[in-house]
Amino acid sequence: MSSAEPVTGLILSGGGARAAYQVGVLAAIAELLPPGAANPFPVIVGTSAGAINAVSLASGATDFTAAVERLTAFWQGFRSRQVLRSDWPGVIRQASRFVIHSLLGIGAKVPVALLDSSPLRELLNAKLDLSGINQAIAQKQLHAVALTAFGYESAQAVTFYQGGRSIDAWLRHRRIGVPTQLTVDHLLASSAIPLLFAPVKIESEYFGDGAVRQSAPISPALHLGANRVLVVGVSGNPRGVDPDNPLQRTYSGQQPSLAQIGGHMLNSTFIDSLESDIELLQRLNQFSHVMPPGSSARKLGVAPVEVLVIAPSQPIDEIAARHRQELPAALRLFLRGPGATKTSGAGVLSYLLFESGYCSELIELGRRDALAKRDELCRFLRLQEPAIPA
Repeated sequence: MSSAEPVTGLILSGGGARAAYQVGVLAAIAELLPPGAANPFPVIVGTSAGAINAVSLASGATDFTAAVERLTAFWQGFRSRQVLRSDWPGVIRQASRFVIHSLLGIGAKVPVALLDSSPLRELLNAKLDLSGINQAIAQKQLHAVALTAFGYESAQAVTFYQGGRSIDAWLRHRRIGVPTQLTVDHLLASSAIPLLFAPVKIESEYFGDGAVRQSAPISPALHLGANRVLVVGVSGNPRGVDPDNPLQRTYSGQQPSLAQIGGHMLNSTFIDSLESDIELLQRLNQFSHVMPPGSSARKLGVAPVEVLVIAPSQPIDEIAARHRQELPAALRLFLRGPGATKTSGAGVLSYLLFESGYCSELIELGRRDALAKRDELCRFLRLQEPAIPA
């Protein structure tokens, strides 16, 4: 693949149930594409729940529209019980194991967490056909797909990628790229939110959510050959902030609940690094434009990278708060104490509410937000704008 050739990368960030938003954005892109169009993203990179979306899309890259339709049906049919044990015996047993083994240090040393995500393994094994990745690569519908997980012993953000032989592995400070044949274990590792879901062992090391200490979320796509990226985030428009006057904020004056603190910790894991990396990339782009004529920007590592960002136009935690009654009774009681079922603490809930009503609303929000940027998307993807209703 020539370095001068435009190579578009798709970056799907992490965020638990919030990743349903990404599916709506992809559905809008499928609407904008002409019938029978090829996969518009030769490089697809995902982290955490975004990794599940990325690998699912890559597995069906030979028919992008059909892959998006399957992904949409997957998320619209979600129930919490398909992702984690949400029945009374399951919730009580897992909470007891967490307290006894992890907090009191009694009994066998097993990788336990607050929630039992074993149903997710069964779901992914049943729904995903990862053999489609090799087929898409062979037919040149896909250059590479990657996901990132965090090694608890090495303290490295490891990007596992599957692609053509022309891709070299990389080593940077606390982040490396490793070629491999992607499996369900890689997906589970990348989406194992610390403390909430148990880490997953890959070869000789346990891995957790890839968003942990991922200092440069856009970097893997560039290593894999992308020179322009579409980033689909899961943050934006936080509660209490007027987008027209961001310095004017409203405060309740109340002490934060455990859920509020947990929500901010999750946001710092899943959102802050991506937003900082986007800002850094945009500044490097500005710098590359003012370099003296004739200088080799690429050799200096500042070649411009076209970037388009699509992020939620509404506060996702407020959407989650409206759907909190969809949560199974056992989980609702489990989350009530820390305050996650209250509007003020719905940040945690927004990551764990794997229910169809909530996911469907996020999908529709993603679709609307993407179509609101239809002109930008069409220019970015080099499409002739179709006459479709927004």
